Amino acid sequence: MFLDFMISAFKENKGKDAIIWQGEIYSYEWLLDRMNYWQEVINSEEITAGTVTILETDFSPNSVALFLALVEHGCIFVPLTSSVEANKHEFIKIAQGEVSFSVDNNDHVKITRLPNSANHEFYKKLRQLSHPGLVLFSSGSTGKSKASVHDLLGILEKFKVPRHSLRTITFLLYDHIGGVNTLLYTLSNAGCIVTVQDRSPDSVLAAIEKYKVELLPTSPTFINLILLSEAYKRHNIDSLKTVTYGTEPMPESTLLRFHQLFPNIRLQQTYGLSEVGILRSKSKSSDSLWVKVGGEGFETRVVDGILQIRAESAMMGYLNAPSPFTEDGWFITGDAVEENGEFIKILGRKSEIINVGGEKVYPGEVESVIQEIEAVREVTVYGEKNPITGNIVCAKVSLKGNEDPKKFALYAKKYCGERLQSYKVPIKITIVDEKQHSERFKKVRVI
Repeated sequence: MFLDFMISAFKENKGKDAIIWQGEIYSYEWLLDRMNYWQEVINSEEITAGTVTILETDFSPNSVALFLALVEHGCIFVPLTSSVEANKHEFIKIAQGEVSFSVDNNDHVKITRLPNSANHEFYKKLRQLSHPGLVLFSSGSTGKSKASVHDLLGILEKFKVPRHSLRTITFLLYDHIGGVNTLLYTLSNAGCIVTVQDRSPDSVLAAIEKYKVELLPTSPTFINLILLSEAYKRHNIDSLKTVTYGTEPMPESTLLRFHQLFPNIRLQQTYGLSEVGILRSKSKSSDSLWVKVGGEGFETRVVDGILQIRAESAMMGYLNAPSPFTEDGWFITGDAVEENGEFIKILGRKSEIINVGGEKVYPGEVESVIQEIEAVREVTVYGEKNPITGNIVCAKVSLKGNEDPKKFALYAKKYCGERLQSYKVPIKITIVDEKQHSERFKKVRVI
């Protein structure tokens, strides 16, 4: 019904690898059979179309088959991974989850009825349309998580156009718009999903080598970790054709270093949001931060330096926040951009801009310069209130070795002073030991 185009691809490629999980290979024939099995279970459990179903899992054979079965059955689907464990009960309550499918590390599934009544207006609308739904929680990296409700048919539409069949690492999480996009793109083109239980540079690159992975969708933070770990010296990643990156601004220093090391790997910037889905994108080149975004079903415009998007696949709205759309349907992304013809450069979130005496400082620009310093592992730039200039630029830095904090701070300020305008140079540099990214490998900006 909803997935006929995908099921046709599965039937034409029954013998091909669909999923690799914990060293085991599962074919498209297995996936078809398992999807049918879960549809029978859903019926026997008397789970009706329009039921809000929580799926607690990461990528695994059963979680993929269940995803497909729930969509085909017309359920409203809420994926949650262990990365949101601390907020899980709150998220289930916000989503008004009625049934939970919990998939453990051995791929065993437990089904639980939940004491919630799902009566939100968006759910009522989906039931009236007899359409499957998807609820995604934002990462909350700059504040409270919001729950976006999607009519899944809008998201599925773009996957009906056949594209490249690729062996792909499911790096972005199962409950992230990028992870959902990876899953749907790979399956609709009869590619192979290569799962990783441990998202460390060595584990990911070992999987690329072992299973001849061609596509790695990831984040700038993880690309930086690959460079820092030098895991690429321990694994042969010649099969890798493309690395796509998104979710946060890319430091230019990281992009250039990766491209210098791997000139044959195409680096492509992606752009997407829980609220509107993933846009088609084209980087100007592998060593450029300029990108063209849009594609069929998307319109873009820049108003007062902020990117706005109107999308056929846009969410219906938030479960726990007011509508963010303009009256004529544009979503104000909050991302500050620079324009150059058809291309844009993403500068950072408007909410993260540091105003120093009336001048704008984008944290990403300062982070990129500090990241050039050999001793630096990770850096996060932020603003602090100041009675004279309004704000001052500050930086939290974690180092690779045992550098003297005072000497490093002096050197870093001098280094920045030679490369940045004076108001962009950090006044305060703090050395920290903790990691500065979330479970979703995105820089944590809440200081």
